Amino acid sequence: MPKSKKRNTAHRGGGSGGGGGGSGADAGTATTAGGQHRNIQPFSDEDASIETMSHCSGYSDPSSFAEDGPEVLDEEGTQEDLEYKLKGFIDLTLDKSAKTRQAALEGLRGALASKLLSEFLLERRMTLTDSIERCLKKGKSDEQRAAAALASVLCVQLGPGIESEEVLKTLGPVLKKIICDGAASTQARQTCATCFGVCCFIATDDISELYAALDCLEGLFSRAGLKDKDAAGGGGLPVSALLAWALLLTICPACELKKRLETHFHKLPGLLSADDVNMRIAAGETLALLLELAQGMDSDFLYEDMESLTEMLRALATDGNKHRAKVDKRKQRSVFRDVLRAVEVDAQPLSTTGQDRDFPTETVKFGPERMYIDCWVKKHTYDTFKEVLGSGMQYHLQSNEFLRHVFELGPPVMLDAATLKTMKISRFERHLYNSAAFKARTKARSKCRDKRADVGEFF
Repeated sequence: MPKSKKRNTAHRGGGSGGGGGGSGADAGTATTAGGQHRNIQPFSDEDASIETMSHCSGYSDPSSFAEDGPEVLDEEGTQEDLEYKLKGFIDLTLDKSAKTRQAALEGLRGALASKLLSEFLLERRMTLTDSIERCLKKGKSDEQRAAAALASVLCVQLGPGIESEEVLKTLGPVLKKIICDGAASTQARQTCATCFGVCCFIATDDISELYAALDCLEGLFSRAGLKDKDAAGGGGLPVSALLAWALLLTICPACELKKRLETHFHKLPGLLSADDVNMRIAAGETLALLLELAQGMDSDFLYEDMESLTEMLRALATDGNKHRAKVDKRKQRSVFRDVLRAVEVDAQPLSTTGQDRDFPTETVKFGPERMYIDCWVKKHTYDTFKEVLGSGMQYHLQSNEFLRHVFELGPPVMLDAATLKTMKISRFERHLYNSAAFKARTKARSKCRDKRADVGEFF
């Protein structure tokens, strides 16, 4: 640790010679070269950002990690170079400028989503957790969202164990405070709700903490039918809370799951009439997931008002309301057709029908492997981690032992360098392929749309 600070200090010292740079422990004081100009005049936030970035010119643009992915990380330098850049981003989370701190948080999130860095994180877990906590407590909306997103990926990297438990122990109370703070930004609360659910899913070891997390989230989406600012048509907080709650239910003991179902299942159909299309979709998918969990516990489980529920789902699956956007209607109908098929099968106990639950199986390819998403629990879990990791999801499915355990993929498949090289497509080749496909698709569609096109043109 002291060695890395010395290296950071020398680099951040710009043109100053020798060891005359300031201490790398405080990024706020490191914005001045060698401490020579500290007493001339105070920096504004903008000046501090410019000065800091000028002395950190060796670091990549933090946001570039999210865009370039693991390929650029491999091409631009060694593991040591990457870790050096990440140390710089961690330093920048202490910068005076909010924009610089946010960019550093986003850069760290992009890097952790694109590459496994277990040893690096284990050595700096406390430092990184403290930085995230500080940004959550003192930052504004965008910075809080970036900090919460980084916390989610950090827990995915650490996996279950004492390290992630310590992260949750530190950040959990802060996340809950933001989630329940009506004066906080709705967007920040939404991201914090997702983060809280993911971190609890990974790191919760105490069953009472799991129940407390469920209680917290229930209080947010159960009011979604009320006319308050959190539950207004465009508010995403109840949606995130509901999805996080559903994720945690998948790891609940059967006795607690039964209790929660009895308390909340009959409330969910009311959310199907929400103004927000995302709320309607989240409610529909959660209902299908809960029915799957319920019949997993008791094959004869049957919701008492199943006929009314089926009618509501059928109406949403064929919704033609002119007051709703075409994109929303198309998305809604697609989802609710799948939900309706599942619920219609569940409308009769499995012991009498002998029919499995209907689910449209999806195939996810990553490297030489394939994963089949064949149930609502697996779909919801996959969608949640896909939202957290973005384009890095496939990489983590290949390499992250925790995710491979969650999806029952077994230990990571070891491939030699030659195999990896044959599988890898360069960015230029991918660009050419996409351009050719786009051109061919546009040409074919243009011919189909032109009713005056001569038949001979197709040959």
